[in-house]
This record gives sequence, C-alpha cells and structure tokens, in this order.
Amino acid sequence: MKRFHHSSTDFQDMGLGTRTTGRGERMINQDGSFNVERRGLSYFEEKGIYHWVIAMPWSRFMLLLFGGYIVINLVFASLYMAAGLQNLDGMKAVSSGGKFLEAFFFSAQTFTTVGYGRLNPVGVLSNIIASTESLCGLMALALATGILYGRFSRPSAKILFSHNAIIAPYQDMTAFMFRIANQRSNQLIELEASVSFSFLNKNDHTKREFRNLRLERTKINFFPTTWTIVHPIDVDSPMKDFGPNDFIDHEAEIVILLKAFDDTFSQTVYSRSSYRAEEIVYGAKFTTIFGQNDKGIVRVDLHRINEHNLVELPVYEPDTIAEQESLSSLK
Repeated sequence: MKRFHHSSTDFQDMGLGTRTTGRGERMINQDGSFNVERRGLSYFEEKGIYHWVIAMPWSRFMLLLFGGYIVINLVFASLYMAAGLQNLDGMKAVSSGGKFLEAFFFSAQTFTTVGYGRLNPVGVLSNIIASTESLCGLMALALATGILYGRFSRPSAKILFSHNAIIAPYQDMTAFMFRIANQRSNQLIELEASVSFSFLNKNDHTKREFRNLRLERTKINFFPTTWTIVHPIDVDSPMKDFGPNDFIDHEAEIVILLKAFDDTFSQTVYSRSSYRAEEIVYGAKFTTIFGQNDKGIVRVDLHRINEHNLVELPVYEPDTIAEQESLSSLK
C-alpha cells in the first residue's frame, strides 16, 4: 500500500483564527470571499474608495456610474435654475418642468463637453457654473476611464469547481476528491493547489483546527481540460477517522487555495473556495466528461463537471505491522 508521509507542517495556520463562536456558517464562501465581519472602522476606512470601486460587481458599478451621472446633472440643473433661467439663452420651454428638463439636458451637454449650441449661458454667474461643470466633466471622464481600464486589466482566475466533493475509492483505499476546470479560454500554467481540512476540536467545540491535506499531486504544468485534485485517506490522513456523520458533527470545511500563472496578463492569479460537510458525498466516483468532436479533438463538457455515481467504498485493511499498530493506538 502506498504511504503518504506527513510531518509537523500538517498543522497549518490559515490566518482565520482557531477560536470560533459562530456555528453553521462557512469560513470561505464558494466565490472566494471570507465570512468575516470587522468592526471599529468607518466604511471608507475599511474599503478605500478606489478598491471599493474596482472590486464591486459589474452590475453595481454600472448602476453607480449611471446614478452618479444623473445626480451630478440634477445638481447642476438646479444651480442653473437658481441662477435664473433667463441667463440660459435659447430656451424654448414654457412650463417649469419643461424648463428644468432643458436645464438638465444643457447640463449633460456641458458636462460631457458636447455642447450642441442651442442653449448657451449668458452672464457671469451662469458662465461660472458652466465652466465649473466643464472642468468637473473632464475630471470625471478621466477618472471613469482609469477605473474602467483598471477593472478590465485586473487579472483574475475564473475557476469552475464541482458542486460536490466526494469520498471515492482510490487504489486499495479511499480518497477525498473534487474537480476543477478553467471557465475562460485563456491559458493558465503552473497551477498549484493547497487544500486544508478544518474541523471543530472534539474536546472544545469553540476551537477550530486546521490540517494541511497532502495531495496526490500539488502542481500541474498545463490546465487546458480539468484537474481532479486527490487527497489519499491513508493511515496518516487527518480524515482517516471521519465518517459521514463525523464531517457534519465537527462542522468540517475543506478550504482550497489555487495559484496559477496567467499567460495572457503575465501575472500570477489566485482562486479560493471551500466545501462544507453537507457538500461532501460519501461513497461516489466522478464520471468522465471527456469525448471527441468530429475532427478528433478532445472535447470537455463542463456542464457535467459535478456528475458522479454512487459506489461502495473499499474496506481498509492495514497491510503492515506499523499501520496496524498505528490504527490500534487510535482506538
């Protein structure tokens, strides 16, 4: 039987703390974000405006951009109204609402430096407001361009994880496995995986332990298809005494960190995720998702990345005296 030797480095500090008072919540969400609430800082001290704008989802960013554009023009339209609409030459509207709309659209044209020319400011006050708005528009355009470039140029890994991890037959024992794939068409090379096993201490359920899981292989050079990451559950594995109910009772969570070199951006990218106890299928085997197209090229169906079949697990019997003594000492 193949042995996977472990050392003191199996006790790993993930930086998440060993003390926990919350129950039932995962430490790392499947999208890679952390379930941590920090207090004592103001909102902008914690976030930082630039980081907040760069990291927010695209939908929220576009809403912020469009909302900010509307609010700024509403403010300047109100200033034109306060300065007196007689100072905007060329206005044709008669009603108050129509005049405000014309002032709003004049503000939009000034802010974006389009300037169609039908309306134009008359007098010192209106020209000061228009000049100030033009300056704000130029600065806002430069700022928005920089932020858009920063969002588009920020490298990130888009890794697809199987929805479930499994405990599957492996050689003459069992192994913990999950499957990943690159969702993008870019090339990731030198992909490395680090997997940690977190669980509540059996004597103190307010203390969480972290153990590094030794993998069948920790690195692959190319990542064009899929990678099934395997942790053999041998006599030295921290999972060796865990059955289906033990994973749930100890609120087990498997924390994953992936690191790769993005050939497109020539930068290192990272991806994080985790599996909770209820997401681990005990006694299963992933089905193959490989095939060939009409030209004989390898085809990978990523819609089936989570497909697995239930199977019986082998009964582990230690085949060396050392392993028998090690198992006896655990009883």
